[in-house]
Amino acid sequence: MASLKRLCAALALIAALLPQAAAQPGGKVMRIVVPFAAGGAREVLARTFYSELGAALGVTAIIDNRPGAGGAIGTASAAKAAPDGLTLIFAASSHNVTALLGASPAYDPIRDFAAVANIGMQSYVLMASAAVPAKTAAEFLTYARANPGKLNYASAGHGSSSHLAMAYLASLAGLDMVHIPFKSTADANNDVLAGRSHAVIVPNVGAIPFVKDERIRLLGVTSRKRSAFLPGVPPVAESVPGYRFDSWFGLLAPAKTPAAVIARINAAVAKLLREPVILARLAGQGVEPRPLNPEAFERLIREDYEDMARVVKAVGRIE
Repeated sequence: MASLKRLCAALALIAALLPQAAAQPGGKVMRIVVPFAAGGAREVLARTFYSELGAALGVTAIIDNRPGAGGAIGTASAAKAAPDGLTLIFAASSHNVTALLGASPAYDPIRDFAAVANIGMQSYVLMASAAVPAKTAAEFLTYARANPGKLNYASAGHGSSSHLAMAYLASLAGLDMVHIPFKSTADANNDVLAGRSHAVIVPNVGAIPFVKDERIRLLGVTSRKRSAFLPGVPPVAESVPGYRFDSWFGLLAPAKTPAAVIARINAAVAKLLREPVILARLAGQGVEPRPLNPEAFERLIREDYEDMARVVKAVGRIE
């Protein structure tokens, strides 16, 4: 009799769990494509939330690194995936830039993807060597205009964010500066610290360690507003109206992914962006959370595409 009671209790428990199991089917794997190599900044950022997102959706989330061609290879693979919500790509503003710089990209950054959820925004910082007689962005611009062709700027490589950000600034401000590309942001920073390069623009998280370093000066942030991470550094736009260069980070899905699937993922992300542990991880990467619904996120991506098209055009004029 006792065994029969235990069996009945077990069956009742299984019956109670069946609706939950149907709502969160086991065994499904959601790929989050990161179109860059393992260990890079994009992957580190994806790892701040991917596991929790999978748990919230009742699936096993994995990071799928697909590097190559500046992110184009992984992005193209994600565009061709089944539109079932089980393949997402963790994208950023470079999603648009790579397509704009490519001769004939294998995907359209707008038409081939559906906006799912924005994670946050990251600004960049204009830094100058202490050897340059400038303590503000305005003073730097004045000095650069008075010395055409005599100043140089370092970057993490041709077509990198640090290159595009400075080239765009030079175009808007009417500066004649020499571009010196390096293989990494660290190499570029070191050259400015040594006084060989005069300036560089880097992600805010890369500038924070130099706040009290007398060898380098933080002159301005590239976002329209002050950054929460560097509240004492004014926007460059105060000296160059119209200048903006920041990056969004978010999840995209293949085009034709059902709206209901997108809405479910978006809601899960929005909830995660209220969790203190997730916010702390994002802050560690210099990212300010900015949850958006799919429609608002799509508008952001389209506006960013237009902005980046102007940036790429400006770089073309300078090179």
